[in-house]
Amino acid sequence: MKSGQQKMDWARQYMPVLGSIRREFEEKRPLEGVTIGMALHVEAKTAVLVETLAAGGAEVYITGCNPLSTQDDVAEALNEVAGVHCYAKRACSNEEYYAAINRVLDARPSITIDDGMDLIFELHTRRQDLLPGIIGGCEETTTGIHRLRSMADEGALKFPVIAVNDTPMKRHFDNVHGTGESSLSAIMATTNCLLAGKYLVVAGYGYCGRGVARKARGLGARVIVTEVDTRRALEAHMEGFAVMPMEAASALGEIFITTTGNTSILTERHFPLLRDGAILSNAGHFNVEIDVEWLEKNAGDIERRDGIDTYVLDGHKIHVLAEGRLVNLATPKGMGHPIEVMDLSFALQALSAKYILENGKSLVAGVYDVPNAIDEEVAGRKLTSLGITIDALSEEQEHYMSAWDIGT
Repeated sequence: MKSGQQKMDWARQYMPVLGSIRREFEEKRPLEGVTIGMALHVEAKTAVLVETLAAGGAEVYITGCNPLSTQDDVAEALNEVAGVHCYAKRACSNEEYYAAINRVLDARPSITIDDGMDLIFELHTRRQDLLPGIIGGCEETTTGIHRLRSMADEGALKFPVIAVNDTPMKRHFDNVHGTGESSLSAIMATTNCLLAGKYLVVAGYGYCGRGVARKARGLGARVIVTEVDTRRALEAHMEGFAVMPMEAASALGEIFITTTGNTSILTERHFPLLRDGAILSNAGHFNVEIDVEWLEKNAGDIERRDGIDTYVLDGHKIHVLAEGRLVNLATPKGMGHPIEVMDLSFALQALSAKYILENGKSLVAGVYDVPNAIDEEVAGRKLTSLGITIDALSEEQEHYMSAWDIGT
């Protein structure tokens, strides 16, 4: 058996929620005749989602959403699945990356599934002729949702998109536990360095940042949080983390993880302040949080090894992991989020794609939350797979929670 298929088989056994959806899709074929275009991280968990959509009757065209996150053996295995066409390639050039995006769009999809909004961006800029055929889309990540909401506010978004990232099942499990565990495990596997006792700086205390911070503290790191939001900064403080500006943290930190989704978090004003041997990594979607371009131009010497670029500035070394791209996927040993976490997120994607197909034509262009019923369904399916049962409200309790005329 080829390695890509082995990876998919391994992932499938830990994805019971998506497995239950696949069985229903195979029976009812709710996506029959639909063409779905996807730009996601092409690795084993994503492949199980793609198989599920194809089992539901869809013709699926997929490419990567990051030049370094594709696993080539999984891409090869996907091309052996009936109804699936995969164009992703690891370490592709920028030109190859967008050529693959456009090969997906050449299939004239009616539903898009994005992680970072690259398909939607291309549709709204260079492929506007395809817009009339789009029913709607789904977006997986925080950065993509920020951009989509900006488009919607400006009236530029031309079809409805489900904000899969913003639903509780995504934020509280994928963003917190998925990003937290996978980022730290990739850093440890790539560097073989100990976290315990080290000053570890987390930039941003959103759902991803708090996941990283909490997991790092559990491993014994001395965690510092940097923030621009007053409430999140206060929350980090109340949860026991040191909070300070990045310039102050730069002089202390030994390991840095950016999780903001914004640009210019670690820049030329911070680099001279860093300790010799500081390790910089990014867990945000795009490679804009660490100014690697400045380091490439200004370092006195550059040493490259597998997954680590070392820049020498005034005699001290700065180690950047995965070229400043997503550390949990772009490092050679990065496997992405844990399988069980992606089982939940991709179950949301599959059910949201079905929802868009059934309802997209009646929705005006804009960004929509995942319907609460879908979010609760995924949680319920997961509890069932774990053999966990919970209480239900009695009629008396339901009345009490909805009544206004019951006194003390």
